[in-house]
Amino acid sequence: MEVEKKVADRYPASKPTIARDLALLVERNLIKIAGKGKNTKYLPFIKNPLLRFVDLEEYFALEVDERNGASTSFDFSLFEYLQDLYPEEEIKSLDRFNKSFKKETEKLPEDIYRKELERFVIELSWKSSRIEGNTYSLLDTETLIKQSIEAKGHPKEEAIMILNHKKAFETILTNREEFKKITFSQITQLHNILVKGLSIATGLRNEAVGITGTTYRPLGNIWQIREALEKAIVAINDSSLPLEKVLIAVIFISYIQPFTDGNKRTGRMLGNAILIAQDWYPLSYRSVDETVFKQALILFYEQHSLLYFKKILSDQYRFAIDTYFE
Repeated sequence: MEVEKKVADRYPASKPTIARDLALLVERNLIKIAGKGKNTKYLPFIKNPLLRFVDLEEYFALEVDERNGASTSFDFSLFEYLQDLYPEEEIKSLDRFNKSFKKETEKLPEDIYRKELERFVIELSWKSSRIEGNTYSLLDTETLIKQSIEAKGHPKEEAIMILNHKKAFETILTNREEFKKITFSQITQLHNILVKGLSIATGLRNEAVGITGTTYRPLGNIWQIREALEKAIVAINDSSLPLEKVLIAVIFISYIQPFTDGNKRTGRMLGNAILIAQDWYPLSYRSVDETVFKQALILFYEQHSLLYFKKILSDQYRFAIDTYFE
């Protein structure tokens, strides 16, 4: 039995046990059968192709130019699949542990709330900047935000990047109701705040850009970029689940790369604006591995699989509820 051989190292079991487990997986629509007899194959049952499994470690064990089947250009057809990214079982699981951000923060004493908010902003500003290559430590970031003291031996731009994150999050809190429906203007305004003082052009780009670590090349035409961004906005607003809205926002702003720089951080901050507007906890990304975060993005660029990035968001949301504003 070929299945028995393939799973022997991770799941040593008898043939009857494996056969019984396979039958159960088929019954629950988690896998499907193709062929008969000796030609029988068990395949993943994927309702949404964007959720198909790709082994992350195996994929990135290959050099950039060795990855077979990697997409190299933007695919507009992906917009057709931006619904039902969270099955009913996952939605029920989210509902069981979820909390109202507004209720939880309103019941805190004012001084505790301010301290918790400051802690969250410090950790978000640090980690989001670190994903972009910023070398400030968490303690350096705390000193910068609390005391306006820049760390020695670091470029001025790193301090600006961190403080821009703080300003962007403050803007989100002040205007939280406006983010219940996402607009083109909101995205460009968040980007403007995040890149202010960093010699990065604002507005949609009108030239080609490359992305380190992948052969994928984003759209290079400003009209197509605008069209793609508007389609992403429609998909965000059409979704009824906040975490699904965030998944679409973060992934597609990174995928479209509408700006010359600052795209990923804009996506992350837009995601937090969506969460707060919907009374969900914002994400600091504090516990995420920066390399895995980037790999999950590239996996979507090249293989159109959202599975790993979706898991990152779900894990970070649980982390936020367990860690902040208690």
